[in-house]
Amino acid sequence: MRIIIKGGIWKNTEDEILKAAVSKYGKNQWARISSLLVRKSPKQCKARWYEWLDPSIKKTEWSKEEDEKLLHLAKLMPTQWRTIAPIVGRTPSQCLERYQKLLDEAEAKEGADLGLTGPSGDAGPSADDVRRLRPGEIDPDPETKPARPDPVDMDEDEKEMLSEARARLANTQGKKAKRKAREKQLEEARRLASLQKRRELKAAGIDLKVKKKKKGMDYNADIPFEKKPAKGFYDTTEENSRQSEQGMTNVHLQKLEGKRRAEGFEERGRKRQKSSKNDKEGGGPVNFVPASSTQLNKLKQAEQISKRRKLALPAPQVGEDELEEIVKIGFARDTSGLSMVTPRTPATGMTSLRTPRTPAFANPAAIKQLRNELSRLPAPKNDFEIVLPDVQPGDTQVDEMEFTEEDAADRDRRLREQQEAEVIQRNLPRPIDVNEKSLLRLSQSEDKVYQLINFEMVQLLHHDAVEYPVHHSKISGGPVEPLEEFSDELLANARKAIEEELSLLIKKDPHEFNRNAMIKEATKAAKIEKKLNTTLGGYISRSQSLSKKINETFEQLEQAKVELNSFKSLRISEKESIPLRIEKLQSEVDHLVRRESELQKKYAHLSIEKQAILERIEAMQNKK
Repeated sequence: MRIIIKGGIWKNTEDEILKAAVSKYGKNQWARISSLLVRKSPKQCKARWYEWLDPSIKKTEWSKEEDEKLLHLAKLMPTQWRTIAPIVGRTPSQCLERYQKLLDEAEAKEGADLGLTGPSGDAGPSADDVRRLRPGEIDPDPETKPARPDPVDMDEDEKEMLSEARARLANTQGKKAKRKAREKQLEEARRLASLQKRRELKAAGIDLKVKKKKKGMDYNADIPFEKKPAKGFYDTTEENSRQSEQGMTNVHLQKLEGKRRAEGFEERGRKRQKSSKNDKEGGGPVNFVPASSTQLNKLKQAEQISKRRKLALPAPQVGEDELEEIVKIGFARDTSGLSMVTPRTPATGMTSLRTPRTPAFANPAAIKQLRNELSRLPAPKNDFEIVLPDVQPGDTQVDEMEFTEEDAADRDRRLREQQEAEVIQRNLPRPIDVNEKSLLRLSQSEDKVYQLINFEMVQLLHHDAVEYPVHHSKISGGPVEPLEEFSDELLANARKAIEEELSLLIKKDPHEFNRNAMIKEATKAAKIEKKLNTTLGGYISRSQSLSKKINETFEQLEQAKVELNSFKSLRISEKESIPLRIEKLQSEVDHLVRRESELQKKYAHLSIEKQAILERIEAMQNKK
């Protein structure tokens, strides 16, 4: 049986598996991570990560400042490398190795200065040679060493470990995620099946209503926290078939208490509005009363009041003669109303009726005949006399007109109309909608008097809009809270005070009033400007910087356009001059080629002459 001892040098495949496992499982599940590595324990995996594979580890050369800091901390806290490491910014093993290396360098320098050598002239082994591993020894700290490259032919155990790690790390979903995905697929399949079923039923002519399933409990259908009683000794099945009393089931509290007064008013207002709307839609009579007709109606009412006779009650006792006369009058009234007798005509008042309009004659002959007859009439005479009517002192009509008294209801109505707003009295146009909140918000003022006046104005507008609704108004008429009534004397005093105040304001200097108003508006504008500066300061600075950038970009664009145009003109000129220059250069090249060939020929001739001269000199030297 093969025994595997965990530990040893780390390989490249093991490092890659460890990186992938840490990215999936995190830095706390080292037991699960070590299960992917057959030859490593959880402690060794953690040490390998924090000593070598962590991306935050610095593996660059040590600087002079780091060496000084390391030596200083090692002097203050000797052998406390885990405390020194985060201060220096390195791992504990790196700090220890660097410290030992610095000590070795200092020791070697000191030995060279002192000349510490043996009898044969060789120096003793250094500390690094002593710490170096010998063949057969095991590295006690392999997590801090670089990984060994993978062999070309891996063992079966390593191949199996690699395939298992690849399969486990590729599975990014756990049990819960798989279950959720499976449930989602089942729900989608169920939805598609129900949709297909509804389509088939609809094609067959059967429509089904889709009921959305409520999440949780339906409190209208189910009983929450229901506890069914245990079955007793007696049979109660007949009670299930017994009809329950339907009188008190599903009864709203509103039905028991009845409608409130305000709801009744609202319902009547809705009915009235609906009936008026139906009349208008059905072509019913719509009365448009102009403003001038109201004055005529008031004059007619005043005339009728003056013409109305005084109420004369009969005597408490009626005689037989009077009763007979009453009976005769009744018989005469009945017979005069019959259709077989001459029809009744309504009694005319004191004023005569308007002359009926006759249509124009369509026959010109009749018009001519009428003109001839009118021309035969005698000329008018301007002889007239004024005859006064004989008025007897006991005339009942004059006495009744003199002593006519106004009815109490008419008097109350007249007084009530006088107390109405002048807008209603004069039938002036009014707004369709009255928004109280917006009016109060727009009419805000620091002065308390203006606030009270604005509040009273909004109350009057709302009262008139509800009490006397305008045609096509959004506010339906109905009961409204009555306004406070004031006596005529109090109103007269108020008008007098207003007139006195106006006279004083007229006498004052108008420029002073304008100056005060300007001061108030200036202070208000300063406050608003300050608030806007605090609110929009960042936007203003941002807009200024953007406008500056836009201007700079525009200038660059203009400069680029100028350069582009200059290069375009340069291209055109170069396009025209390039052939000329090429031709000129070509001619120069041809001239140089010809000159070179001539010089080459001359050089060859001279070289031949030189060779002949040298041969002659050599021959002369040989003769001597």
